[in-house]
Amino acid sequence: MSNHLKCLIFDVDGTLANTEKDGHRVAFNRAFEDAGLGWHWSEELYGKLLTVSGGKERIRYYIEQYQADFESETDISELIPRLHQVKTKYYLQLLNGGVIQLRPGTKRLIQEAKGFGITLAIATTSSLPNVTALLEKHLDLDWFKVIAAGDIVPKKKPSPDIYHYVIDRLGFSPETMIVIEDSDNGLEAATAAGLTTIVTVNSYTEQQDFSNAALVISDLGEPNQPCRVIQGSLNAKYLDLASISSLI
Repeated sequence: MSNHLKCLIFDVDGTLANTEKDGHRVAFNRAFEDAGLGWHWSEELYGKLLTVSGGKERIRYYIEQYQADFESETDISELIPRLHQVKTKYYLQLLNGGVIQLRPGTKRLIQEAKGFGITLAIATTSSLPNVTALLEKHLDLDWFKVIAAGDIVPKKKPSPDIYHYVIDRLGFSPETMIVIEDSDNGLEAATAAGLTTIVTVNSYTEQQDFSNAALVISDLGEPNQPCRVIQGSLNAKYLDLASISSLI
């Protein structure tokens, strides 16, 4: 079944869990409130800001595009990392409080892959503390051979740098690896690195262009909770290793 499939690479935010709307967005707003900035990212605005990968990059973009007259006593290059650090604290509180759960099928597929000896890896723009906290709470950190997160490469998605990093670290041929992503930025990054990509959409990304994806589905699905196929073909009610291997 999985003779040719050697590795699954997962994005995190929006892919493993719906972390954005009720996690990162809320945490950003709490950080802004702590700093007395008067900024608030609504669900609609946050959807627009998600076109920018990386939390610190997102804050900078917001200031440039929506707060052009903003003046700070602290240099912006110092303010942004400080805000992001506070935001991370609040995000971890939300995660530990049980607000953020894995998406359907995530744990099932990862456990199945692990059972068949498939190498698991992470490639995300999310900061390392956020990633490790999510994995420790819902999965197992040791299951993942490579965790590429945050600022580990200079350019973030849609640049393919983070996927090149994972490929180099693992030493597998890209033809034997499959990526699971949730956004057009992620898809562009993965395909530019020569990686076959499955997209599992969410409310923020479902209208994006995924024409280069091998398969687009609503979620990974469960035996009692079938996923919806949006693009491509899936000869099962949910995504399993046999379905993934057929894409190799």
